[in-house]
Amino acid sequence: MNSSSSKLLHLLAIAEGISYLLFAITVPLKRIYEIEWPNKIVGMAHGILFILYVIWCYKVASDRKWNTKTLILAELASLIPFGTFIADHKIFKKQ
Repeated sequence: MNSSSSKLLHLLAIAEGISYLLFAITVPLKRIYEIEWPNKIVGMAHGILFILYVIWCYKVASDRKWNTKTLILAELASLIPFGTFIADHKIFKKQ
């Protein structure tokens, strides 16, 4: 895989992880203080980053000839807090 693809996967993993963690701030604002706009902004950004991350994982899996297990782990990482940070460190940098 070329350097730009690797950098983009790294950036997407970090950005998606940060957007996921921002919900820890925006959800209480929405639920407790009834301030909805931060959650809408973070939600939209997170949705877009999540979709881009998932699509890019498939591209990288094809380019790098990942086995099915590696692809599934990379995809599952996007579903848990801190998961994409771990995937970036344990999967993407090793490949």
